[in-house]
Amino acid sequence: MINILLFAQLQEEIGQSQLMMDASEVTVQQVKEWLEEQYTLTSLQQTITAVNEEFATDETIVTSGDTVAFIPPISGG
Repeated sequence: MINILLFAQLQEEIGQSQLMMDASEVTVQQVKEWLEEQYTLTSLQQTITAVNEEFATDETIVTSGDTVAFIPPISGG
């Protein structure tokens, strides 16, 4: 299982801050595609992604037990 953390508007869109994905080895891009399919999210491509608290790219491999966080851009002043 892969733990997925959502922040800001992603959390609001889904109504949850944490999800579990039943997978053993996928890329960050595949996690994004799964989320888009399951929850019809459209804003994942603009997010910053971290795997186990380290910045990650779409090609980063995620394995069972890992935590993936999607952090949308935040503006303010």
